[in-house]
Amino acid sequence: MTVKTDLPVSTCWIVTEGLIGLQNQAIGLAQALGLPYVLKVVKKPKGLWKLFSPGHDLTPPWPDLLISCGRQSAPVAVAIRRASENKTFTVHIQDPFISPENFDVVIVPQHDTMRGGNVLVTKGAINHVNIEKLKIAAERFRPLLAKLPRPLISVLVGGKNKHQGFNATSGHDFAKKLRLAVTNTGGGLAITFSRRTGARNESIIRKALTGIPSYIWDSTGENPYFGLLALADATVVTNDSISMLSEACSTGKPVYVYELPHGGKRHKQFCESLVEGGIARIFSGDIETWKYTPLDETRRAADFVYKRFLEKGGENKYANSNSRNTS
Repeated sequence: MTVKTDLPVSTCWIVTEGLIGLQNQAIGLAQALGLPYVLKVVKKPKGLWKLFSPGHDLTPPWPDLLISCGRQSAPVAVAIRRASENKTFTVHIQDPFISPENFDVVIVPQHDTMRGGNVLVTKGAINHVNIEKLKIAAERFRPLLAKLPRPLISVLVGGKNKHQGFNATSGHDFAKKLRLAVTNTGGGLAITFSRRTGARNESIIRKALTGIPSYIWDSTGENPYFGLLALADATVVTNDSISMLSEACSTGKPVYVYELPHGGKRHKQFCESLVEGGIARIFSGDIETWKYTPLDETRRAADFVYKRFLEKGGENKYANSNSRNTS
């Protein structure tokens, strides 16, 4: 991943509604730009004047660069941009549901319809997976997974959301196909669940995989998520999370998509684009090996932001802005 370290920026805020998936996208972009950052969480963007009043942390001096992610953070970013008299360079990730002209840069996945001269369209979600993190994670978690047979099949299990279902039927079917994958390959499983999986579904999968060579994270200690991505020969991901799928596809290793019921249109379109692009395949219990160009959308996004920043007069405009002027 290309890291930009020469942006004339002293302060960078990340503004989200606190959801981990949104936060990680914004963090990934800040890290790719080589910028230290301060996290700001906004739960209720209504009544913006209250957010900017004394006692809250959304007060001047305004940052040189602000990265927002998610619909609820969009109006906050717009308000800060105006309050700073357009001195804060604003980058919004995902469709803000308002005109992109309210921001300096908008980054949307290709299954969103927003387009414009300052809009970057990506194949997947921005994330904070990179070679350095994977190398560190591989060394850290290698002993944990060393006794499992190869090929090692990592399994990233999401769960129910407002568009997606995950019930007992799904749990049994998923576990059945995972058992089949181990039987067909002679390999082992390394599994991590999300909070959305649910205790019942997790219990079903654990019980159904009894006797199978596997490591299943018990939710204590550090989540081995990055270690699973780094050490896997192939990765199976439930289709409820565009972020998890994007992160898995950034490794360059075979990625299989397990389809949960009642998927939303956007998730379906995203998965179809991965399959049609030869990046991922639908999981049916078979595990094969293929090659593809890893998704590196975070680097593309960082390059786009860097270019737009300089085009908008960043070197001069921000050299004496905001935080530098308020000491």
